[in-house]
Amino acid sequence: MSQKRAGIELDTSLGYLLKEASTALRIAMEEVLRPLGMTVTHYSCLELLAQRPGMSNSELARGAFVTRQSMNVLLQALERDGYVTRPAEAAVGKVLPAQLTPRGRERLKEASAAVRAVESRMLGDMGEAEQAEAFRLLQGMIRSLRDGRDGRDGRDGREGSRESEGNGRNG
Repeated sequence: MSQKRAGIELDTSLGYLLKEASTALRIAMEEVLRPLGMTVTHYSCLELLAQRPGMSNSELARGAFVTRQSMNVLLQALERDGYVTRPAEAAVGKVLPAQLTPRGRERLKEASAAVRAVESRMLGDMGEAEQAEAFRLLQGMIRSLRDGRDGRDGRDGREGSRESEGNGRNG
């Protein structure tokens, strides 16, 4: 009587491969940002503010994939170091929109060049068409996961997925 393995085969799991690529990218980015006195989260915050000035702490946290508390600590440090400014008091509610300072823009310029070099290295021998296809495929995967599609069709007796419990959808 043979036993079928119930786990995921790591050698052929696309999810595992994506996690491995994500980790390799993060490590490579940390290596080039460390000499600049930055982390990936630090860089992400500055890049987000350059592209979307006035973002709130919560918006920055979501964009950098960290908690609001972690982002608040980072923003306080960036403000202390002269990379960002925030108003002393909120104009409306509790939101203190952050802005890059000239010093922050200069530091971001160095970091962006380092990160672009990592991305170029990651893309290696891929041509423009392959890069566009990879981009399209990854966007589709993200969309599928965010839409709550988890491969369950309801015919196996299980109720809705955990992802659907908090978003008003039925499994």
